[in-house]
Formats: sequence, structure tokens, C-alpha cells
Amino acid sequence: MLAGLIFATEDAEDRPGTLAATLPFGGMTLLEYQVRLLIGAGAGQIMIAVARVTPALLGAVARAGKRGVPVDIVRSAEEAAVKAHPLSRILVIADSLVTTDPVMDRMAADGPEALLVTADPNSPAAIERLDMRDCWAGIARVPAHHLGAIARMPDDWDFQSALLRAAVEARAEHVQLTQAWERGGHMVDRSAERLASRSNAVLAALTERRTTWADRWVFTRIARLILPKLVERNVPAVALAGLGGVFGLGGLAAMSFDWAGWGLLAAIVGTAMFATGGAMAALRGEDKRADLFEALIGFLVAAAVLIAGWRESVAEWTATGAVLALATIILHALSERSGARHRRWWGSPAAYLLILTPFAFVNWLATGLGVLAIYSCLTLASAVETIREKP
Repeated sequence: MLAGLIFATEDAEDRPGTLAATLPFGGMTLLEYQVRLLIGAGAGQIMIAVARVTPALLGAVARAGKRGVPVDIVRSAEEAAVKAHPLSRILVIADSLVTTDPVMDRMAADGPEALLVTADPNSPAAIERLDMRDCWAGIARVPAHHLGAIARMPDDWDFQSALLRAAVEARAEHVQLTQAWERGGHMVDRSAERLASRSNAVLAALTERRTTWADRWVFTRIARLILPKLVERNVPAVALAGLGGVFGLGGLAAMSFDWAGWGLLAAIVGTAMFATGGAMAALRGEDKRADLFEALIGFLVAAAVLIAGWRESVAEWTATGAVLALATIILHALSERSGARHRRWWGSPAAYLLILTPFAFVNWLATGLGVLAIYSCLTLASAVETIREKP
């Protein structure tokens, strides 16, 4: 079993009397964001180590506890040892640490004790020196029996430092902090102003989860521009779903009345809203809602392609358009079912929408649908080749 232990004892640098863990971050508090990361990494229990309890902390813990994983406040190593399962692995998060899912997934992997470290003592992630070469970078994976050992130590020991030293004495593996992880926003900071800036960096890193060329070069850039502003104003993801639905349905209606170009353009706007909403839901740990946004994008694009094929068949009195549209959807569905890891050039719903739109404006829908069918066929062929067992 994997459990999480978050330290929340230090005050904010620029807000006296306020715990740094309760500072705003990404539309929630930093503590809630850390809990979201732990749940995403597979933690089935989370403990918050505190020196004092404030109303803001209690509110953050209450909201974090609604994610389906028990969240408990502990005031000492003794309390933590009692609450933790004796056979569990503890993923320790330093006070005021900001990080991202890839870092958490790496540290939550099965294996012996491990410490995330950096060789740069001036790094914003460097917390405490471990030896002549490395400094601790804010995450540790330790066995639960370390908590009991620390609980038997004198009371004047610092809980976080004592746990770290126990891991060092046990010769825990050193996992080096990479430059990519640091650029993604991994750091320790107790300033509300700097955390707001880092929040934007983490938001940008979250938008990179969409890997195909259309998402990376178009929709990800749109999400990166507007997502920080939406989070700052605490705009709910459901508002983006509604706005995307209005543009999407309006675009489909326009296509039905033979305004294919403008209809597809409206569908692109709707897709951008859904993509941004998915990134926002992922930030807040709402994985099911993020998957729903992905499904809405797929439904919208499938409907747009089918309507384009139907309109082309009606206009030309031939089944060509409808057949090409159906072929595109079926071939893409098969490539998705393959389970192969997506490559940058592969087709995606967003890519099909971008490709078809210019053809619609010049009244070459049949040609555009043919291009989509060929593209989806090549994507499927590459996916099959990827998963095929090599001799």
C-alpha cells in the first residue's frame, strides 16, 4: 500500500500567520494540489504533519478529503506511526513543495527507499544537504517502520529532518532531479507571489499531456494562454463545457444548413474550450471529468465529419462522402483500440478537424474527406506496426 505524508508547518514568507500550505495555487490551495498529486500517484491514505492547526488548513483538509481518499492530520511521528499501515510505503512531500505528475509517478514506483536529490545547492528545489554532493529535492519514498523509529526518539528532533536522516542511514537510492522536471515547476517556495507565477508554469506543463501535433501546436497553445486567467478567476470546468457545447452545437447546426466552413470553424472553437476544460479538470484531480472532456471532443469531431460526409453525398448524389466519413471514424476508432502509444504525427480528432476546415471553405469537401480517410488509415497501420511482435 502506498501512503502519503505531507509536511505543512512553515508560515508563508509574505503573509505572516498564514501557513504556506494554505496559499492559493492553481485554483485551490497548495496543500490540495499536493493531495491531488499523491492520489494520482496511487496513494490510498494521506497524512498531513502539522505544528498548529488554522481554519484555512482545516478547510483545505476537508476539501481534499472529498476526493475519496482519507486525509488525516497528525501532530507527531508517533501519531503518524499509529495511523500508517505497518507494511505501507510512505511517499513524503516536503513543506511547500510544488511538483508535477511525472515526478510523483517516478518516485511512487515500486522499489527500495529513494530520495529525490539535486546536485545544485542553489536550486530552488534544494532543501537540505545529504552529503558532499547531493541535496534533498523534496520527495522521499520510505517504509512505514521509519515512523515508529522516529517516534521513539527525543521530542526535540525535527520530524521532517529526522525522517530524511533515517532514509540516508538506510542507504536510500538517490534519484536525480532532471532539468525537465525543474523546468516543469518543481521547487520549494513559500511566497504567495512566486507561487502564483509557478502555478502558471505547472498549468503549462499540464497542457503538454496532449501529444499529437494538432494538440501541441494549436489547442495546447490556446489552453496555455487562457487557462491561467480562468484559474485565477476560479472559473469552473463546467462553464467551459457549456461554452464548448454552445460553439460545438452551433457549428454542427451551421454545417447542416450548408455552411460547412463556418460550422467547422465554430467546432474548432468548441474543441479548444473542451481541451482547456480537460486541462483544468486534470489540474484539480478530476480525472473522470477530464476523460469526459476528451470524449466530448471525439463526439463533436465525429459528428462534424459525418455531417460533412452526408452533406457531400446529398450535394453530389453519390455515397462517396458518407463512405469516406464512416471510413475515417472507423479506422481512427480501431487505432485508438490498439492501445499503442501515440506518436506526434498520428491522426487525432483535433487534427481531422483542422485538416477538413480549409477544404470546406473552398468547397472541396470530398477531397478533404479523402485526405482524412487516408490519414486515419496510415495512423492505424502505424499503430498496428507499433504493437506487432517483432521477430
